[in-house]
Amino acid sequence: MLYLDHAATTAVRPETREAMAPFFDDAFGNPSGMHAVSQRAKNAMEQARERAAELLGADHPLEIVFTGGGTEADNLAVTGVAIAGGIIGGVVTTAIEHEAVLESADFVSRLGGPVTIVGVDDDGRVDPERVAAAVTSQTRIVSVMTANNEVGTVQPVAAIAAAARAVNPEVQVHTDAVQAYISEEITTASTGADLIALAAHKFGGPKGVGLLYVRDGIGLEPVLHGGGQELGRRSGTHNVAGIVGMVAAMEATVADRAAFRQRVGQARDGFEHALVAAVPDVEINGAPESRLVQHSHVRIPGVPAETLLIRLDQAGLAAAAGSACQSGAVEVSHVLAAMGVDENAAAECVRFSFGWPSVPDDGAVAAARVAATVAELR
Repeated sequence: MLYLDHAATTAVRPETREAMAPFFDDAFGNPSGMHAVSQRAKNAMEQARERAAELLGADHPLEIVFTGGGTEADNLAVTGVAIAGGIIGGVVTTAIEHEAVLESADFVSRLGGPVTIVGVDDDGRVDPERVAAAVTSQTRIVSVMTANNEVGTVQPVAAIAAAARAVNPEVQVHTDAVQAYISEEITTASTGADLIALAAHKFGGPKGVGLLYVRDGIGLEPVLHGGGQELGRRSGTHNVAGIVGMVAAMEATVADRAAFRQRVGQARDGFEHALVAAVPDVEINGAPESRLVQHSHVRIPGVPAETLLIRLDQAGLAAAAGSACQSGAVEVSHVLAAMGVDENAAAECVRFSFGWPSVPDDGAVAAARVAATVAELR
């Protein structure tokens, strides 16, 4: 099986496995305890927090909040900021955000907060000026993803943050960097964001763990209530093994990022060139000059995505249509709808996503399998 669904999840890195192993054995303790077993776990977790803060360019480690994944981090950012202090603030976000952000914005709307959804162009790009035009004195948080999880378009988050603050200096800016971290520089300086969400399983860490960077001084209402862990911002027993594994994966990702962009970019470009040569009417979605190197989102006219994916799976190639968070039958993507793709065309779109285990030759192999399958279906 040639696995090209790394945008959904990617394999755990060797460095991650090695870092996690002790915390399933003698270092299994709950870090909230007082005894030596617990303190060993707590020390490891706090060392991981310090390292995560360094990698993201945070001012100090307590700006890192460990979560149960990207969805929780997005919920905590959008809802937590919007309802902080008991006064419901406004949300400005975009039509192509992950459901974790859009559903959080909808929740804020149901509580009475003003919510504005900004549209995108036909390549999925967000215009900073359109975001700024949506910001008002009531806006508490602006949320724009660093890169789209379906078509891979990279957004000018730093420019968006500057434009939003020019209208309302008090506004907080959140970016969902879940899909982008493996290939893009993600720091407080590079994004200009006040809150940054990550999910470990997108860059070689374990599933079920993530983090939210929260700039010091930002009011944040918790969305999980209980024991008051993470300075009261996120209750729940810490997943120490997952946290340590995530930060090990962050370190490995940063060290490998330049090489990743080169080899994966070769694989993706080779895939697209070979596919266009074999299937001339194929269409490639997303901004050509500003797109994640690991993403290829294509439409093959006349070939339903669901049928193609089933046949590709039988041919030994794993790919996807839409977001991995959409279960069951393939549904028309809200991202493609926002880009102006009609329902029939959207149902013919497939995402091929490369990952850290990918090698340059994977592109040509994948293109040959896709082309042969399309020929059979046609």
